[in-house]
Amino acid sequence: MKTTGPVLAIGAITLANNVLFNDKPFDWRVPVATGIATGAFALAEKAWPEGAIALAWMALVTILVTRIDPKVPSPVETLNNWWKST
Repeated sequence: MKTTGPVLAIGAITLANNVLFNDKPFDWRVPVATGIATGAFALAEKAWPEGAIALAWMALVTILVTRIDPKVPSPVETLNNWWKST
């Protein structure tokens, strides 16, 4: 499945950004939602492979630049803040 990698990366990046880099508590909803999304994308990939793959990669790019929680910077913002501090 070509959508599995990007969707799992979305969950891993979200968790790492929140827990490791911004000291937020572990949110179990993220891994559960990631598992559900991975299954949904695998099913969608069987029906419309090109669309599902494109959507998975667009979602990955979106998660990098968008804040999920208004109080937590996006992964790109976190990286930029780290870059400025070094």
